[in-house]
Amino acid sequence: MNIAASAPIHLPSAPPALAAQLSNGGAVAWREPIEIDTYEPGEPDRYPMFLDQRVYQGSSGRVYPLPFVDSVSHEKTARVWDAIHIENEWIRLVVLPELGGRIHVGYDKKADYDFFYRNNVIKPALVGLAGPWVSGGVEFNWPQHHRPATFLPVECTIEHGDDGSVTVWSSDHDPFARMKGMHGVRLHPDRAVIELVVRLHNRTSETQTFLWWANVAARVHDDYQSFFPTDVQWVADHARRSITAFPQADREYYGVDYAARGGADRLDFYRDIPVPTSYMVTSTRDDFFGGYDHARGAGFVHWADRHIAPGKKQWTWGNAPFGHAWDALLTDDDGPYVELMAGVYTDNQPDFAWIRPGETKTFSQYWYPIQGVGVVHQANLDAAVHLSVAGGSAHVGVATTAVRPSQRVRLLGGGEVLAEWTADVAPGTPFVADVATTLEPHELTLEVVGLITWTPRVHVDQPEPEPATEPARPADIGSVDELYLTGLHLAQYRHPTWSPLDYWHEALRRDPGDARSHLALAEHHHRRADYPAALRHAEAALSRLTARNGNPAQGEASYRLGLVLSRLGRGDDAYDALSKAAWNGEWRQAASVELARLDARAGRYADAQRHATEALRRDADDSRARALLAVALRRLGGDADRVLAEALALDPLDQLALHLAGRPSSADPATRLDVAMELASAGELTAAIAIAIAVGGGERTAAGNEAPVALYLAASWFDRIGEPADAAAARSAARAVDATLAFPSLLDHHDALVAALAADESDARAHALLGSLLYHHGRHGEALAHWLRAVELDPTDPVTLRNAAIASYNHGGDADRAARLYELALETAPDHARLWYESDQLWKRLGRSAADRLARIPLAALHRDDLAVETAELLTATGHAGDALALLSSRPFAPWEGGEGRALAAWDGANAALGNGVVEPPATLGEARPAFTAPAPVRTDGTTDYFATSLPDLLLFTGRTVS
Repeated sequence: MNIAASAPIHLPSAPPALAAQLSNGGAVAWREPIEIDTYEPGEPDRYPMFLDQRVYQGSSGRVYPLPFVDSVSHEKTARVWDAIHIENEWIRLVVLPELGGRIHVGYDKKADYDFFYRNNVIKPALVGLAGPWVSGGVEFNWPQHHRPATFLPVECTIEHGDDGSVTVWSSDHDPFARMKGMHGVRLHPDRAVIELVVRLHNRTSETQTFLWWANVAARVHDDYQSFFPTDVQWVADHARRSITAFPQADREYYGVDYAARGGADRLDFYRDIPVPTSYMVTSTRDDFFGGYDHARGAGFVHWADRHIAPGKKQWTWGNAPFGHAWDALLTDDDGPYVELMAGVYTDNQPDFAWIRPGETKTFSQYWYPIQGVGVVHQANLDAAVHLSVAGGSAHVGVATTAVRPSQRVRLLGGGEVLAEWTADVAPGTPFVADVATTLEPHELTLEVVGLITWTPRVHVDQPEPEPATEPARPADIGSVDELYLTGLHLAQYRHPTWSPLDYWHEALRRDPGDARSHLALAEHHHRRADYPAALRHAEAALSRLTARNGNPAQGEASYRLGLVLSRLGRGDDAYDALSKAAWNGEWRQAASVELARLDARAGRYADAQRHATEALRRDADDSRARALLAVALRRLGGDADRVLAEALALDPLDQLALHLAGRPSSADPATRLDVAMELASAGELTAAIAIAIAVGGGERTAAGNEAPVALYLAASWFDRIGEPADAAAARSAARAVDATLAFPSLLDHHDALVAALAADESDARAHALLGSLLYHHGRHGEALAHWLRAVELDPTDPVTLRNAAIASYNHGGDADRAARLYELALETAPDHARLWYESDQLWKRLGRSAADRLARIPLAALHRDDLAVETAELLTATGHAGDALALLSSRPFAPWEGGEGRALAAWDGANAALGNGVVEPPATLGEARPAFTAPAPVRTDGTTDYFATSLPDLLLFTGRTVS
């Protein structure tokens, strides 16, 4: 293992032309790669991960259609990373486009201090949603935590504002719903403030949920203090499952009895927290928080309007051997850190907000460095202040975000001015003073004239918030209303183990016509491409809503009916339903977009223009409507270029607008295919086909392989323009192209695969891909049928054999067939270690003996950590504990999702079998003993804890154990 110290990241100087602008007080940005020592993640796993009951950050950890990465190199190499540098007189930032557009460096030039944690090595640990995740800097998490694309590239561009500002825009389509997220890191020339400008756009036809947390890392030690507003008295764990006082914890929290720790009870000091711990502010009237390094006299403030950005959170691995082991997994030399996260539209995790079809949410967050003032007691975008009293003296500190010559500062108390100063204050040049006083803090007022005024609060006990509780089971809920709302909560928060369907079905059992439950189920079935079921529920909802009133108060039922009818090919009926939905203001914009699409596909371009214009009148930020308007105008001979220029002024990384404008657009295959599908939805089939054919000839990436489904889409579009020979050729190419990492998931993918099978039922590739899509969407029985048919047609594909094995065990009730299918997969791909691991887990569930399991595992497969640990346990169980210790000591290990603590348990088990007692594990094991054991996720009665944080036994096989 390479354990040499990592080379510090070298930050290049600005190019000469920009250096001159910088020296004259400007803000500049440029693109220049940097070299960073890097531990490369392994290749993405070719086998799709259907993690239906995975718990991740308190909500669903489903990762499909993203490929999963389950290994990281233990050797580092110097890698050149694409980097964008942004700088003004006071601040230097580095944005890494290849890592989700994160800020990797946040440097205070005046204090010579990294106010954001600078990790001088890219050293992923397997804690991300799809595997690799790195610490340091600022990670922008959406549409869930952690960002699904945190280890994937984003599109980036540099924008220069008329006010002298520079903005580095990063943008991508999220891997799940394909919503568009864009964040701009902006510096102004005249102030030491980082502005983050965010645009989140729901480019889908469905209402979606999302969260947004900016995850700031700060390097910590015994003298680093996180500060929150002075009115914060209570903080909550994830999902508000527990509460404690702040800043001094007054009870057991995360298994630690803080009240008994003899003063080591401060949650705002890393030094006092011995176990992995999160806490989130439950209530405050202030807009700021941050961190301060007392040893260096520097830190940072985060500010955002609390009315839309209430989230204020700290996370730490804990100041104890367990946490230090995780620190070592994530960095070589840069030590521990805490995360100081800022949430928008949320104050807890998981806590998801809604975003309507076509809706764009925009907001800003801000950070700025501070020096010399201590922890901050009040802050805005102009200044941060400190005012405390100790030993008969008031200590005053003022930090400003811009140059403030001759700034007046006053300290008031007892109805008079106690002190007044005029000072030159600037970023890096704070004002501090001490004034003798006998007054209490709340009797004093600090006034930075024209900028900020602060009077310390009188402590008033706030009511303790109630922790969240587990909802009752459906049969125990008293009303249909509560049943519907409980199901809605489970769906909104993406609960990993409790299904909303149970609650909506119970509501309909009691009231078969309940419109809200029917609508919820219509949406559910539509998302999973079960159009007949979606139609039944949409029509049932509309029947109840219109029983006495032909004009319901809301248009959602008609809108949803229109979407389903359109998918079923009933265009005229869909048009009628969507037109009725547009009667309602809430749904007019979304319905108008869908009507414009139907018009454009039918060649009614004047009507498409009218509907697109109406949609833009309702929401000028809807990029979908603007693109449709451009398409219609181009067909009508109108000024489409003006419309596209407006679109790109709003969003310079709008990929569809870039394509329509004939400008370079994304190189990402999935994003290019998104553009093709949007073009097809507007009737631009020739253009859509050209993109799909190009994607079909491209290479797979770490984000997946779009080639097969792109060709199937092209075939379906060839059919629509009456070119059956070209359609057949495209389907033939889809069957021949490499399908590794091809994980289709979208409704358009589904429809193209169904069309392929209608054209040729013997297409094994289409059966296999459709099976994966259906299994992902919970249509397990149908998925299994397609996989078994694919195996019948082509028994040589190990991925399909393995998928059918999982479905056979979990949902087919046939463990013997599952075992046979795994054996066939291993015959086809004996070098695929995942197959050995998974098949061994099946043998374990089937009750096979430890000796039989051990005998079949090949030595070559033990490079997988999970299989090596399982093998160590089998060695101990069969009387070879010494060999188990040798295996566990033979190479580095790293914890993996669902396997936390397994390596340590295997180590302890082997030592116990040898009579060695408790032996501390080597650092190479990657784990240390935790000071606290989390509650069991499954209770003694077999039920799953609603707040369970991990269910490792259900990550792969969810069927019952066969003994």
